[in-house]
Amino acid sequence: MTETIPDQQRLLDEAIDLIIRQQNDPDNPVSEELIRAWRGRSPHHQDIWARVSRVHGASGTLLNEKRRIDRSESLGLTRRNFMVGGLTILGLGSAAYSFAPGMLMEARADHRSDKGEIRRVTLPDGSIATLGPESAIAVNFGAERREIELLAGMCFFEVARELNRPFSVVCADLRATALGTAFDVSNDNDSVTVAVDHGLVDVQTSNALLQAGVQLEDGQWLTMDADSGRIDRGQKESGQIATWRDNLIIAEEERVDALVSRIGRWIPGRIVIADPSVGAQRVSGIFDLTDPLRTLEAVVHPTGSRVRQVTSFVTVISPL
Repeated sequence: MTETIPDQQRLLDEAIDLIIRQQNDPDNPVSEELIRAWRGRSPHHQDIWARVSRVHGASGTLLNEKRRIDRSESLGLTRRNFMVGGLTILGLGSAAYSFAPGMLMEARADHRSDKGEIRRVTLPDGSIATLGPESAIAVNFGAERREIELLAGMCFFEVARELNRPFSVVCADLRATALGTAFDVSNDNDSVTVAVDHGLVDVQTSNALLQAGVQLEDGQWLTMDADSGRIDRGQKESGQIATWRDNLIIAEEERVDALVSRIGRWIPGRIVIADPSVGAQRVSGIFDLTDPLRTLEAVVHPTGSRVRQVTSFVTVISPL
């Protein structure tokens, strides 16, 4: 029997989740047993564990030791360097899919894409869904309705017109419905955006500012921030909707953390924002995704921050 090599990115996510659990509760024997069992599943699991444990030159055991050693003396690291290292490890808990939700999403998804991949899918009714990188959708078509759930990332829909069977896209607490149109829906760090290329889209949500719903026409967009409840609306020129399909991002006063989440779909590994206040700032501009790392630097530069690739699978954004 030929052994199937597990997906490396998935194993990285699982190992990171385990090491965070171990650090948060170092004396729990259950954590140790979970780690022992996970490492023993295959040589690939053991290799990934070794890679994650070596972040900043420490094994999983030494990471726990560091919690009890003064940071200025630990392994010769400066306080600032150790802080960045700690944020790299601990911040991955929110930056990555957790083990169980990640598996659940994969189980629910009918179509998904990988890092840096743009995938075009023909739906059962003849509509076209173009998935951005690291995105996933679930398809639920019936006799009276056509419904898509955006599970992650972003997707541009070219909808086949059917007067008696509306086409809806559900993302978080938002539902966008159209009869025949083309529109984009994205979810970047819980900032959900609907942007209409052409046609008419009805947007419904329980948000107090949109309880009556709103209709978007050609070029109009709406963004809802799930955390604050803030609603932003605007208008773009023809051809400026879903420009990520052409490796471009056009941002108008967008949150930095939402842009980082989007750009991160083109960059291997995970991106950690060390200072939450950086992610809350807003920037505008046109950004070229053909060099996503330089694009990331351009996005965070106005905030007085820098981008640092700690390892091949961890990138940290921190104040200068």
